[in-house]
Amino acid sequence: MSRLFTNVSKLLAKKPLKKPCFAPVRILVAITGASGAIYTQRLLDRLDPTEHEVHVITSSYAKIILKEELPDGLRLAEGVQLHAAKSMNVPFASGSNAFDAMVILPCTMGTLGRIAHGVSDDALLRAADVMLKENKTLILCPRETPLSLVHVKNMELLLLAGATMMPANPYFYAGAKTLEELADTVVARVLDHLGVENKISPRWREEEE
Repeated sequence: MSRLFTNVSKLLAKKPLKKPCFAPVRILVAITGASGAIYTQRLLDRLDPTEHEVHVITSSYAKIILKEELPDGLRLAEGVQLHAAKSMNVPFASGSNAFDAMVILPCTMGTLGRIAHGVSDDALLRAADVMLKENKTLILCPRETPLSLVHVKNMELLLLAGATMMPANPYFYAGAKTLEELADTVVARVLDHLGVENKISPRWREEEE
């Protein structure tokens, strides 16, 4: 009997991970004023506009952060559409034209709090509101520490509303040797939750092929 359980355990250990049930077609990447532009750049580098319709929207302060942290500017592949948060004249501002997924990376606590309380006075916030009400994928990646009780309660509201809370916390067991590789440990998890297959960062106890 013990041998049977051992064999079953070995089979389960070698069983491949279940593939995502879908790959999103229309993805909105939102950038706010929190530090961590490298995460956004690495994510955009991995989203192929020939496979997905990719849009990017920036808050007003995000532009300042991008200039400070990405001296060469934000690289956008051909076909990626860039929007400012000021105008509501964007497709994702309405539930009748909702995207499949939205990622806010990095996400300020101010943005997180406004979304949690239904404030949608610009296109970025409105897009997040649409994702929640249409039961679409909304991933928020806050990069803040320490957290106050207000922060935690706002996160709780968003989790209850159906959002995914994914703090931009890199992992170190992948043996990253550069900042880019370290950032990829976060980006890999974002891509996982978008349903986009990737092998950009080693996984825990992953067997080498």
